[in-house]
Amino acid sequence: MPDPDPFRVVFVCTGNICRSPMAEVVLRTLATGAGLGGRVHSSSAGTGDWHVGERADARTLAALERRGYDGSAHRAKQFTVTAFHDNDLVVALDRTHERILRSWAQDDDHRDRISLLTSFDPTAAMPDVPDPYYADDRAFDDVLGMIESASRALFRQLEPAIRPPRSAP
Repeated sequence: MPDPDPFRVVFVCTGNICRSPMAEVVLRTLATGAGLGGRVHSSSAGTGDWHVGERADARTLAALERRGYDGSAHRAKQFTVTAFHDNDLVVALDRTHERILRSWAQDDDHRDRISLLTSFDPTAAMPDVPDPYYADDRAFDDVLGMIESASRALFRQLEPAIRPPRSAP
């Protein structure tokens, strides 16, 4: 029996060079580590077009590398309305992104796909993952920690639905 289409998740922040690439890489790594890399597709996009085609911010890449992740393949892109059709879940990194995405949603089906990343994490101290762009390296590490915690919680919710059934002995 062929594998079903993967569950598709897109993470959305402002310019797609700091927070959302982190979340994309973290979820992909969690899925791969659980042997479910082919059953989850993780991507990211920005609400703006300022950085389209660029690599993730160097501080993002450094923070990811310090934790053992590889974000080197990332190239920024802008979220478009077609992404609602191409993804099962649209995850906003903060409430501003969530509001923007809801304003772009064309119907209830689109709106139902939108969630705030921290909404998956009952231990989250705040609803928004702060933008580290104008801060120091430590802020990038702190933001990555928040993203890891929320992404683990998201993956725990997804895993039962995407794990293939065990075959009978």
